[in-house]
Amino acid sequence: MGIIKLTNIRTFSYHGCLEEEAKIGSNYRVDLTIKTNLKPSAQTDELNDTVDYVDLNRIVVEEMAIRAKLLEHVAQRIIDRVLKELLPVLKIKIEVTKLNPPIGGDVEGVTIRMKKKR
Repeated sequence: MGIIKLTNIRTFSYHGCLEEEAKIGSNYRVDLTIKTNLKPSAQTDELNDTVDYVDLNRIVVEEMAIRAKLLEHVAQRIIDRVLKELLPVLKIKIEVTKLNPPIGGDVEGVTIRMKKKR
């Protein structure tokens, strides 16, 4: 088994419960970790024998572009798509961070973490 990590995927998205968040948007960071069998690709040196991190990044960016009120909702959509579209993925962990959230204080970010296995 092995792990593929995408760290600090940055997006500008419009998530949040407040109307102003839907209008002005905010910066987000996504960290994604998947578990899969890396032995075949380690032996063959072929992209077809592994999970392409370009596909992982594409799914994250596409789902982050669809507005959600809650970070949990967008994270679940990403998890569901990865498991549906990338069958070799056995386990996924995701962290979605809203940077500089509008919560009335000096807070760098708010992060939710979710995980699921096949």
